[in-house]
This record gives sequence, structure tokens and C-alpha cells, in this order.
Amino acid sequence: MPSWEEYYMGIAVAVREKANCLKRRVGAVIVLNNRIIATGYNGTPEGIRNCLEGGCRRCAHPEQFQPGTGYDLCICVHAEQNALLSAARFGIAVEGADMYSTMRPCFGCTKELLQAKINTVYYLHDWQHPDEKMHEEYRLIQSKFPGGIRQVKMDDAKVHWAEGRV
Repeated sequence: MPSWEEYYMGIAVAVREKANCLKRRVGAVIVLNNRIIATGYNGTPEGIRNCLEGGCRRCAHPEQFQPGTGYDLCICVHAEQNALLSAARFGIAVEGADMYSTMRPCFGCTKELLQAKINTVYYLHDWQHPDEKMHEEYRLIQSKFPGGIRQVKMDDAKVHWAEGRV
């Protein structure tokens, strides 16, 4: 039987199947009092051509961008952002909730999760900014979650099970 962390992360893995970003497919789940209150995956805003159809220049022309650059031109909304926005759209408070994301949140998403008063962030795959000069600031801001930021370890079989590939 999976732990609660594995259970919710497995759902985040399933949610990421809807992602339409060519770079990374990320899923996120917000949980409050052991209940899922919102989900999100990365992709373009509603009504905008998605990445799979050439909607995002950064995805369509990766050779033009160094790793860690061009985020200001990327039109995708991150999975964590989409989960927060989904909760807001339907009037669901997220204060004190936990976030499960298949990718360690970027700097921007970290700020938004802190501002939304997310308690703990769980992630599956690690992500670090490619510029080492940014690592200390990134570590500092992520240390501000009351419940911390924690990696969920899942073996490949469990990840594949969550993806429906077994």
C-alpha cells in the first residue's frame, strides 16, 4: 500500500499526462486535510495554441535558448500556477495546504506558493537553476515553507504504475 506522499504524487504523475509542453510535462496536486482540492498541469492559457501545435516559441525553437533562459517568452503556465489558479477560480482557499508536484518548483512558482500560504511542498524530480550563482537564493526562499520542501522517492515501477504504463 502506498504512503500518502506516494499516493498524492501518483495522482500528480497522472495529472501531468494532460500537459502539452514540449520541454517538460509537470503535474501538480493541492491537498488540504487529506483531500485533493485542486490539480494543474503545465500548458498554454485557455484559447491559445498549445506547445504541441507550435504555440510557444521557446518550445518550438529550443536551439535559440540557453538552458534556464527565455522564461519570459514562454507562454506556458506552470503546473503549480495552474493548480493555484484553479482553486482561486472556484473559490477554494489553499492556505495551509500541501503541494505535490512532479518537478521541484521554479523560483517564480516558489514565490507564488509561499504567498498563497502553502505549508509543505513535495516534489518527485529535482530541478536546479542552471546558473550556480542562483542556487543560494533559491535554497533560501524554499527554506521558508513552514512544513519544508521534500522530495518523494518513488521507484520506477510506482511511477510507471501512476502513468498507466504497466
